[in-house]
Amino acid sequence: MRRAGWFSRSGRTAAVAVVALAAAGCGIRGTSVPVDAGGAPSRVSCKAPGRDAESAAPGRSAVAVYLVCSSTLAQVERSVPAPKGKTAAAVRLAVARALLGELRHRPSSAEEEAGFSSAVPEDLKVNGPRAGDPTDALRLSIRPDDLPSFALAQLVCTYGASPALGRSHAAVLGGPGKDVPHRYDCSADVLSNPDIAQNAGWGDPLSEDG
Repeated sequence: MRRAGWFSRSGRTAAVAVVALAAAGCGIRGTSVPVDAGGAPSRVSCKAPGRDAESAAPGRSAVAVYLVCSSTLAQVERSVPAPKGKTAAAVRLAVARALLGELRHRPSSAEEEAGFSSAVPEDLKVNGPRAGDPTDALRLSIRPDDLPSFALAQLVCTYGASPALGRSHAAVLGGPGKDVPHRYDCSADVLSNPDIAQNAGWGDPLSEDG
């Protein structure tokens, strides 16, 4: 009787081994303990923090800039010194530089927590139009088409939303060389898919006399 019982247990053991081998042969990975895959991936809110007291301080102006969040562009509010200049062109350049400065800065802790980031290079600079450029053109220290696509989209939409720059929903940008500036429109497609900046067709060429 004991012998029969031993064979029975051996048979069951062999059967288990055969099943395990068959499972392995089918590409099924067996496990003897539950697998903890962890919690579901966290989702960022992309909800911009509220206005702080600094933005309402004397001598400062509230501005809107576009940051990257969940592979799209979203608007946040920042505070910059009120632009100064003796001419409209000087004020315009001061605004363009202040906005670029905000895009180059690392997002605040509250913005980072909400999922915001910026792709704009920290060493990027902007200057006003040169002789022969349209009056609303801005010259970057890097060719627009050489910028990361998200960075170019951030610049275009930030400049295009600025009342001081005309709130044209576009930006006329050129590089440091002799290339003619191009007009880049901030459309709904650009906001939802900033990678559109990689398309060679984005940016309408302008003539030297505007």
